[in-house]
Amino acid sequence: MQKVSASRDPELWELARKRTEFKSHFVTYLVMTPFFWGIWLLTGAHTTGSGLPWPIWPTAGWGIGVLFHFLGVYVFPKYNLVEGEYEKLVRERKS
Repeated sequence: MQKVSASRDPELWELARKRTEFKSHFVTYLVMTPFFWGIWLLTGAHTTGSGLPWPIWPTAGWGIGVLFHFLGVYVFPKYNLVEGEYEKLVRERKS
């Protein structure tokens, strides 16, 4: 883990780190998914007609993981949740 210098905002640095990790995760997903489907096509498993193709499971499962990672980083970042809870407590205290 890199040390945050005094001139950087620690919250923004953490958010930037999380976004970079998400982008790496997403690129890995984009590379591996066609790899799985390519293996399935090259092994001839698609010609047997034995139900659902096996790459559907890692594609869907990993895709759900990527979706939750995206939501956690871009839609519901932790600092927004903490700020919202803090504001709620301040409002409760004033009432």
